[in-house]
Amino acid sequence: MQCFVYASLRKSGSYLWLARRDAFDVLPEPLQLLLGELRFVLEVSLDERRTLPNEDPVQILGHLRTQGWHLQVPPPEQLAAANHPAYGTTTRDDRID
Repeated sequence: MQCFVYASLRKSGSYLWLARRDAFDVLPEPLQLLLGELRFVLEVSLDERRTLPNEDPVQILGHLRTQGWHLQVPPPEQLAAANHPAYGTTTRDDRID
């Protein structure tokens, strides 16, 4: 299946997969508002055997066939890491005197 991938300019690391290019009319309005402006990044031929780094191609294809879109969000560890100080740093309260 030919797929079209867009990056959200509002939600870093979030990608929208569409079954048809620029078919934003299939998206629920709350999702459109959440993602904000989208930038086209990739056209790809996807099948069940394709290996993807962060997503299950079977799940993507299922969503594209049933609803016309699939939302890819950053892995949970990336989200958690974004909210924590870098490893190896301590705050004043964490220091042993």
